[in-house]
Amino acid sequence: MAENIKEAAGAGEVKPRSVRVVLMALMIAMLLAMLDNMIIGTAMPTIVGELGGLEHLSWVVTAYTLATAASTPIWGKIGDMYGRKGSFLTSIIIFLVGSALSGMAQDMGQLIGFRAVQGLGAGGLMVGVMAIIGDLIPPRERGKYQGMMAGVMALAMIGGPLVGGTITDHMGWRWSFYINLPLGAVALAMVSAVLHLPKKKSQGKIDYIGAALLTLAITSTVLVTTWGGTEYAWGSAEIIGLIAVGALSIAAFLYAETKAAEPVMPLHIFRSRNFTLMSVIGFLVGFAMFGGVLYLPLFQQSVQGASATNSGLLLLPMLLSMMAVSLVAGRITTSSGKYKVFPIVGGALMVVGLFLLATMDTGTTRLVSGLYMAVLGAGLGFLMQITMLVAQNSVDMKDMGVASSSATLFRTLGGSFGVALMGSLFTSRVTDTMSERLGPQAAQAAGTAQLDAASLAKLPEAVRDAYQHAVAAGTHSAFLLGAAVAVLGFVLAWFVKEVPLRGAGPAPADGGPAKAEQAPQDAFAH
Repeated sequence: MAENIKEAAGAGEVKPRSVRVVLMALMIAMLLAMLDNMIIGTAMPTIVGELGGLEHLSWVVTAYTLATAASTPIWGKIGDMYGRKGSFLTSIIIFLVGSALSGMAQDMGQLIGFRAVQGLGAGGLMVGVMAIIGDLIPPRERGKYQGMMAGVMALAMIGGPLVGGTITDHMGWRWSFYINLPLGAVALAMVSAVLHLPKKKSQGKIDYIGAALLTLAITSTVLVTTWGGTEYAWGSAEIIGLIAVGALSIAAFLYAETKAAEPVMPLHIFRSRNFTLMSVIGFLVGFAMFGGVLYLPLFQQSVQGASATNSGLLLLPMLLSMMAVSLVAGRITTSSGKYKVFPIVGGALMVVGLFLLATMDTGTTRLVSGLYMAVLGAGLGFLMQITMLVAQNSVDMKDMGVASSSATLFRTLGGSFGVALMGSLFTSRVTDTMSERLGPQAAQAAGTAQLDAASLAKLPEAVRDAYQHAVAAGTHSAFLLGAAVAVLGFVLAWFVKEVPLRGAGPAPADGGPAKAEQAPQDAFAH
């Protein structure tokens, strides 16, 4: 089997049976990165109960997110310079070490530090999966496997909370981290055994200055979106200072990249109209998706009385729709080579889905909300994998890693902005509506409660009714903002240029690795 993979990579043709073995290992690694936060979220109350440090709770998630976002572009560049397989295996090992250490943490400070180590590895997992797929499978053939990637995402979102709750209840919270070890070991063994890619040895040096400036910019941006409106007011000195640091570091980074011999994020990739458009559309997809994932379960628990235990299942209509549409879009792309229609249709459905979700109120049934979620899921299904596919097709093969990492980073940052801005608007509307219905003091008292379905049932009817109307109003505002942002994605999709997807290149005479057809640089000037 290993020989088949080596032969496929060298000849530029990927044997379906062989590539499925590699993809299985890659999907396990992808599942590790996506499943982790879903599982840990369920275990957090138990972790705080044992370790204490409630005031530092948010840093358990923030440290992981920051490390993942900051390391993503660096992993992509390392893979381009020194070889994809070695960097990917290293990221798996770092992730597993971080998981093991997190499981052994004795206080909240240790857990936060070890979560950062875990996040460093996670940054390499996602970009490694995308870049290796980009190396092994020509864009024209990649559509066949889109459903598999969408399925992994759905499995993580649905199964994460269920698995996390089960593990925490029956095995203890430490196994929420230890569960990564056997899965990671399988991925490590399979990748080592069956994945053979051409080795690279770059003469250039890593762009340390660019990497440091980009890390500072990403850190400032993520902290603004994490702390703004929660830890600190949006107009506070801390948030204004972080915005200033972020803006200055971005400016310095852009200047440094024009001087670096091996820039960590080569600016020339943004000369491609399609790559730039897909980066922005990917940002908007992250904005809509992560906002939806956060606020849909909240609405269904608070307003429709659903159980928090099965919160992952509440997203099933959206996730199944996303997976089915992604699979169909991938098959059509493979058979026809056409893809421009998908971002346009996906953008339209995303706008419609978010607008429909914004119309939900206290009388909306679960069936109706499920249908609305399915519309949003269909839009995301047309966009999720197509954005990465077109982004990778828009750059030369030598830039596959930085293209994959940049597209992943923009989607991650879009999610951060979506959660922050929709969250700020949601909280403001909930507070205002509660004050209108109950008065400021009553609203403040109700706001301190843990208002899940069980807690809501214990409240006086007037307070419960006011809170449910407040959550519906907050959800309306949040999804209305999402719909407005999604309109921009729909408009941008019309400017995508249908550049032919690369196919498998001809095998060279010496039996070495084939050079895939160079991606046309459809610059803005064209």
